[in-house]
Amino acid sequence: MTLVDDLQAILGPDRVLSHPLELLVYAKDAGVTPGEAVAAVLPETTQEVSACLRVAARHGVPVVARGTGTGLSGGAVPDEPALLVVMTRVDPAWEIDAASRCAWVGAGALNLDVSRGIEGLGMHFAPDPSSQAACTIGGNVGTNAGGPHCLAEGTTVVHVLGVEMVTASGDVVVLGSAAPDPIGLDLRGVVVGSEGTLGIVTRVLVKLTENPPAVRTLLLTFDSLRAAAATVSATIAAGIVPAALEMMDQPMVIAVEAFIHADLPVDAAAVLIAEVVGLDEGVDAEAATIERIAVEQGATSVRVAGDDAERELLWKARKNAFGAVAQAAPNYYLHDTVVPRTALADVVTQIYEIAERFELEMMNVFHAGDGNLHPLVAYDAREPGKAEQVQAAAEEMVRVSVAAGGSLTGEHGIGLEKRDLMGLVFSPVDLDAQARLRDAFDPDGLMNPGKILPRGARCYDYGMSALPESEPS
Repeated sequence: MTLVDDLQAILGPDRVLSHPLELLVYAKDAGVTPGEAVAAVLPETTQEVSACLRVAARHGVPVVARGTGTGLSGGAVPDEPALLVVMTRVDPAWEIDAASRCAWVGAGALNLDVSRGIEGLGMHFAPDPSSQAACTIGGNVGTNAGGPHCLAEGTTVVHVLGVEMVTASGDVVVLGSAAPDPIGLDLRGVVVGSEGTLGIVTRVLVKLTENPPAVRTLLLTFDSLRAAAATVSATIAAGIVPAALEMMDQPMVIAVEAFIHADLPVDAAAVLIAEVVGLDEGVDAEAATIERIAVEQGATSVRVAGDDAERELLWKARKNAFGAVAQAAPNYYLHDTVVPRTALADVVTQIYEIAERFELEMMNVFHAGDGNLHPLVAYDAREPGKAEQVQAAAEEMVRVSVAAGGSLTGEHGIGLEKRDLMGLVFSPVDLDAQARLRDAFDPDGLMNPGKILPRGARCYDYGMSALPESEPS
């Protein structure tokens, strides 16, 4: 029997996709790189995922897990013909433990639906990617997703206590628990951010965060990006770690305002959205301090959201930044690097220079509080050579970020996009150690092959002589 025949015997013909058009749609994410799938399956339970992986292993076919396709680094795009396991229907009944402030949810649950589902308990799931209305919890785990409100709360790994995962052989394992300090190796932490290369996560034990009693949201306007960046550094230096510190440059503000109509100042060189949470007295004091610091650094205006509706409109504007770019061009390339906060203005200046040199239309939006940059290039892929030009500029942006003491990614993951740049931040010994860990979970290399680690990452692929005598991590 063929792979498709075996899969249909498990799921039936309606949940096994093999038509070329269907596979074309599922074998791409929100990034720029397409892939190739031999089939796509739509399981609904952990047991069905397990059965599908056993079939794939028997046929020797690679497997790639996919959620709703909001990823931007190609993590869910097959690097070689593979079986796509689409996880959007794997969302069994939640097990909510309000007393322990945690809940088991299906990997197919949407990020925003988790917070909506526990709203009546006065709690929420803290990581809030801009795509939170569409992205799945399983995808968040795969890339260790962040979001505007992860400055104070931390990224996904901080809010995942355990995972249920199906290995390449079809075995079901549970890693982590609700215990505050579980014994043994932190394999839960290893899985978060592994982009489906160790197995397929089917359920997630998420930490629930209490809603703050009071919130203050400020919109700060500046006539230079450097002044906005200085406000970010000065705020943190003053001992205030806001819930969020988000920045947009003028081209992005113009695009967003035309799309959302949030009364944003389109004449400003940069705007900064700052949000503080806590008790009323505390947030009033912190908001006043941020306002004072902003004015000292040259802010031209300060606007405090007067009510929840205005606050929600400001965040709607920020989280729809990527969608707003569709007004500028039919395609966009969104990058994701991290730099020290103190290097923010200098690196962004270099990124502007790169875009100018390559004659690219660029807009910037970033999690300024943690130095996570998202330069966004709007372009038309139908223009000959333009896509290659964008890719070349993007690689330069990564290199200047790393040279400033930064990292390759803050929340989008490595995937295909930055796989071949891993050597910029990891030594051969580091890469070999990561490859050996991956082999321990998936000795046959069937789980999302070709992702994260560059080819030849294993030192023993070239003999032990490839190991340097001394190489710092």
